[in-house]
Order: sequence, then C-alpha cells, then structure tokens
Amino acid sequence: MLFGKLLPREGNFFELFNQHGSHIAEGARAFQRMIENYADPALRQQYAEVVDREERAADRVTAEVNRLLHRTFITPIDREQIHGLINAMDDILDLLQDSTETMSLYDVRALPEPALQLATLSVRCCERVQHAITLLPNLSQPATTEAALKTCEEIDKLESDADRVMRAAMSRLFRDEADVRELIKMKVVYEQLETISDRCEDVANLIEGIVLENS
Repeated sequence: MLFGKLLPREGNFFELFNQHGSHIAEGARAFQRMIENYADPALRQQYAEVVDREERAADRVTAEVNRLLHRTFITPIDREQIHGLINAMDDILDLLQDSTETMSLYDVRALPEPALQLATLSVRCCERVQHAITLLPNLSQPATTEAALKTCEEIDKLESDADRVMRAAMSRLFRDEADVRELIKMKVVYEQLETISDRCEDVANLIEGIVLENS
C-alpha cells in the first residue's frame, strides 16, 4: 500500500516528519513568547535559547531523513517529495532562528505591535503545518485527504493575512519613523517575520502536491 509503513528496519519517514513538525510548532511558540516578553532581557534570552534548541533538534531529524533516503529502497512517497518536504520544513525553523539572531545583532531594543501580530500569525501557520504533516500517512482515506487540503488552504489564508499586516506596518514605519537606523532595522525585522509564513506556505504547497498525487 502506497502510504503503508516502511518495514521496521527501514525506519519510518512519517514519524520523522511528525518529530520535525513538533519542533517547528514548539520553536514557533517559543518565538512568539520571546516577542511577547521582548522588554525583559532575561525572558527574551530564555525563549531565544528554546528557539535555537528546537532548530538544532530539527536539523538532526532532517539529517536522519536524508540518511534514511540513501538506505531505503522503497519509500512511502516519491523520493523527491520526501527530500523537498523535509528541507522546506527545515527552512521554517532556520528562519525563526535567523529572525531571533537578527534582532540581537541589530540591537533591536523594542518591538511594536505589528511584530507581535506577525509572530502570532507565524505560530498559527506553523501549527497548521504540524497538523497537515500528521495527516500524510492516511491519505488513502477521503476524509483525511479533504482535511489535508483544507489545512493547506488555511495556511494560504494566514500567509495572506501576514502579508497585509506587513504592508500596513511598513507603511506606518516609512511614514512615522524619523530615525533612519531604526527604520532600516524594523524593515528587516518585518520582512523576516512575514517570510516565516511564506515558508509555511511553501510547505503547504508541497503537501498539497503530495495529496493530489497520492490520494
């Protein structure tokens, strides 16, 4: 059966996907809490370390998936789909970590409300990615196929919401910020925060392709 489990000695790609999805969701929630507590340096550092820990754990899962691809003769879905999906998932956590580091390197002292709005939308996107990933082993069931496609549509809508928040934030930034250095900093921060939802949409597009091809 196309979506049946691999033999035990071959490992389980879907379980590894689920592990990675959990790291994405946990990393995103820590990122949001970092933004919420940005004015507190100790809490900011605490949550930044969680983001970093989840990113490193996800890297190990990605490496295991790629090693498993080389050792497995028969895969549950196309090899290119597996490779593309796990690397697209990894891009999400890489960007969460990059955004955290950018705020530190640019010495961002305070974050306005749009940053929290974008972080919140990022968490919702990441949690929907995690949910969509859990559906992959059961795509032979019509109800699961429908649920997966609906989840991908939800991610697309969240990405559009994030894009609107980012455009409005940019408009206010260029209209109201007199300090050129602060303008440059926040422009980069806003762009990175919005790109998190873009990376989630990339994963959703790959999942949608897998669903349509294999259901």
